[in-house]
Amino acid sequence: MDTMRWENGTLVLLDQTKLPGMVEYIHCRDHETVAEAIRSLRVRGAPAIGAAAAYGLVLGVLAAGAKNREQLLARAREVAGVLASTRPTAVNLAWALNRLLARLEASTATEPEELTGLLLSEAHTIYREDLEGNKRIGQFGQELVPHGARILTHCNAGALATAGYGTALGVIRAAHEAGKQVSVYADETRPLLQGARLTTWELIQDNIPVTLITDNMAAYLMARGMVDLVVVGADRIAANGDVANKIGTYGLAVLAKEHGLPFYVAAPLSTIDLSLASGKDIPIEEREPEEVTHLAGVPVAPAGVKVWNPAFDVTPARLVTAIITDRGVARPPYGESLAGLVRGNGVV
Repeated sequence: MDTMRWENGTLVLLDQTKLPGMVEYIHCRDHETVAEAIRSLRVRGAPAIGAAAAYGLVLGVLAAGAKNREQLLARAREVAGVLASTRPTAVNLAWALNRLLARLEASTATEPEELTGLLLSEAHTIYREDLEGNKRIGQFGQELVPHGARILTHCNAGALATAGYGTALGVIRAAHEAGKQVSVYADETRPLLQGARLTTWELIQDNIPVTLITDNMAAYLMARGMVDLVVVGADRIAANGDVANKIGTYGLAVLAKEHGLPFYVAAPLSTIDLSLASGKDIPIEEREPEEVTHLAGVPVAPAGVKVWNPAFDVTPARLVTAIITDRGVARPPYGESLAGLVRGNGVV
């Protein structure tokens, strides 16, 4: 099932807020609709957000009807600003938009039609590269997974969070395809239940054994010796290896360390932000209190209660066993290994 596809000048997005009960697609014909879809989590997951934003930029430029190169560039920068403001933590969003703007500015073309074609071609390339890169992540990662492994994962870092196949779930899929007979424990992932709604749904589709647990069961699960490793995705990775991911990830890393379990992070190179020295510099999105005070629209807390709702937390690099990328596996010291992979001179 496609997370997104481009059809006749329209970006078609799978509405992930309706899963698993209903499969429904949104037809985006302008960049405002794409921005709303990103903001409301109809499309989510750092790589998927980046690809969707790239197509959103194309839609915004198409709608402008620019008469010359200067008008088109101005419009592209304006639309990119709108899209970039939707979710601050996932670096893939700004990365994809900046890549398209750089492609425009480097081109010597002057005709708006040709420039728009360049933008669409680059958006297609980002989508294709993510899909291919996820499969490489899966192959690198599955080599770290022993036969019969019981794997704990958090949130959803699968096909739904990417152009396809997935990052953390890509590792699990590749191990399954290699015949390793893996099984999965999926955290429900409060407050929006991406693990319960999306990860379990994906794994059931692939006939990979999965057991759903609440977030606060993970410690006891580990204490009983029922987990062999943890693998999660990422929304941004700082130069020193600190990882921003869905809230609750940091707690799992602490628990894995206490119980002597490997803690792996799977993410494409586009999620690595070498401009940030550490996780302290990563902007953390805070979302609406209703996500915590309500469940499926039903109030579960007293009206007016104060809520703190960060969407992400930061896991220190010292708790991360390895970072699995589409170019290879980085290990400590991450300041050296991540920079080597990004710059293309690291070990593959």
